[in-house]
Amino acid sequence: MTAVPSPLRRTRARSNLYFVWRGVLGDPVARCAAGVIAVMLLAAAFADWIAPWPPNAANPELRLMPPGTPGHLLGLDNQGRDILSRLIHGARLTLLCGITPVLIGAAISVPLGLLGAWYRGLGAVIMRLMDVLFAFPMALLAILLAALMGPGIGNMMIALVVTLIPYNTRVVYAAACLERDQAYVEAAKAMATPDLKILFVEMLPNVVAASVVYSCTIIGSVVITAAGLSFLGLGVQPPTPEWGIMTSEGRSYIFNAPHIAAVPGLAITVLVMAFNLLGDSLRDSLDPRTRLSLIRPRKGT
Repeated sequence: MTAVPSPLRRTRARSNLYFVWRGVLGDPVARCAAGVIAVMLLAAAFADWIAPWPPNAANPELRLMPPGTPGHLLGLDNQGRDILSRLIHGARLTLLCGITPVLIGAAISVPLGLLGAWYRGLGAVIMRLMDVLFAFPMALLAILLAALMGPGIGNMMIALVVTLIPYNTRVVYAAACLERDQAYVEAAKAMATPDLKILFVEMLPNVVAASVVYSCTIIGSVVITAAGLSFLGLGVQPPTPEWGIMTSEGRSYIFNAPHIAAVPGLAITVLVMAFNLLGDSLRDSLDPRTRLSLIRPRKGT
């Protein structure tokens, strides 16, 4: 008799990275968002080479000139500095202030969430502390902490990290509580596996995906919050180019030269939308309920 090949025999185990890759490539919106982020990252990395002017070089004779001025594609600000050059250089701090606090917050939240889910008593204490921080809105808590510590990029990042920890910890804690009762964890316990090995070897790969998805979706909010702190004078200080500061400097000239505030404001909007759209695609790619649809076109391969 001829054996009939079973469809199950052709099924291969797929990693999370595979679903992320297929999800982003298969979604045109996600591709555009990833392209926008990549362009901004490259512009920030090579700002010294691609910016037409030094970021703080001023030409008072051309101050407040509109976009399209010869040699100044996006116009000049109130001190006669080229807005395009400051926008390119400002992408460095804007991206740094948006991504770094998320990474540091995730590095702190993942162990907290895992330990809290494994040790019930410790988990009750950790989550009650997180509830205290949850009582404050994200932006309000960040403003409060930054105002108490004083202006500066370092203090602003500390404030953002503290603000993000309770949100990411809650996500990791919920995912770890689900994994804690799975069969592979019970098997590890039966084999007298040390607790730390169960947490950071067995459970961590299954929990970290939730933290990654949440971190990607929250970067946009962090960028806005960081720009808002700089706008209020609690973050990056002038004359350092940063999009929040550039928007703040343009508010006094909103009627005479609206491009000073509009250009960096539009850049912030585009960056936040790109991170949010890419985060939505990553969430769908890592969600077991939706990610299987990503491989249906190649189900026979």
